Amino acid sequence: MELFDVYSLFDVTPVRAQGCRVWDDKGQEYLDLYGGHAVISVGHSHPRYVKALKEQLDCIGFYSNSVRNPLQVELAHKLGELSGYPEYSLFLDNSGAESNENALKLASFHTGKDRIIAFHKSFHGRTSGAVAVTDNPKIVSPFNATHKVTFCDLNDADAVETAMKKGDVAAVIIEGIQGCGGINIPAPGFLGTLRSLCDKYGVCLVLDEVQSGYGRSGKFFAHQWEGIKADIVTMGKGIANGFPCGGILISPAFKASKGLLGTTFGGNYLAMAAANAVIDIIRDEKLVENAGEVGEYLKSGIPASPRIKEVRGRGLMIGIEFNESVADIRRELLFGKHIFTGVAGQNMVRLLAPLVLTKDDADTFIKALREVL
Repeated sequence: MELFDVYSLFDVTPVRAQGCRVWDDKGQEYLDLYGGHAVISVGHSHPRYVKALKEQLDCIGFYSNSVRNPLQVELAHKLGELSGYPEYSLFLDNSGAESNENALKLASFHTGKDRIIAFHKSFHGRTSGAVAVTDNPKIVSPFNATHKVTFCDLNDADAVETAMKKGDVAAVIIEGIQGCGGINIPAPGFLGTLRSLCDKYGVCLVLDEVQSGYGRSGKFFAHQWEGIKADIVTMGKGIANGFPCGGILISPAFKASKGLLGTTFGGNYLAMAAANAVIDIIRDEKLVENAGEVGEYLKSGIPASPRIKEVRGRGLMIGIEFNESVADIRRELLFGKHIFTGVAGQNMVRLLAPLVLTKDDADTFIKALREVL
């Protein structure tokens, strides 16, 4: 049997990793500035993280729902305190895509409506429910026909209100910072306007913080730069440092009932051991603050070049937009300078480094990029 060939793969086989460093099967060391699509939040193989997983495996490795799991309660308390949402409730699932599906289900149940407003260049997952609100022509699904989705331009409040006036909108879903769409930050005041419009028309505001959350932007959630609160916040990726886990924070306005949501693996013991270790490390090592400080340092050091159109982002969520395809640049960074980076579209190098990145690591990248350019 062969693997289903849907990913473009570099000829690198990692066998060991620590912090922001990865080693391949030939002993070559790499600087990791991508962290597997932002899933590595506290660094590869953090000793506290590894210890927590090993101890949990020695106790009860994997058990899921229908029994009490004190690790879920522990995570809810810690997350409420650190995120600034202590009055909200936590529902646990397995991934960011599942979190977005659950958020939209809740919004529909809560409002009795079925239309979603999303934004061009958005990405909210690849599963059947979430793919309908993913503005990506490469991921066209027959499921789109069964979901009512209105796409608006980012920052176009008039278009959003026009859609809401029809009276059938359950939710607006928006990323704190668009990731796959090109590190696009909502304009100052736009999220506040969405909050006001949602209140006016009885629509749920869903903030997708799967990629931009968990400290990556220099605040716990990227939307907190605008001083607003969402009705539902979705999470995934960095919540458990690479172990499959996701969740949603739910406003007290939503009333729980038995069977309203469900999941097979969500909140299992291993995921909770991982997630609790992650949030402890983020808190104790002040990684939200580190992401903000080191991220701004890295951005400010990116060399001026006629080949670079724009540098944008917050914290350790950075996009370097070029006036050309970045395929050769990324290849030279990987094989010539031994630095992992990501991509958004054809012309953007996307950086999603672990939150433990240091200024020395940033200097390594800045020097390498200057030499490549």
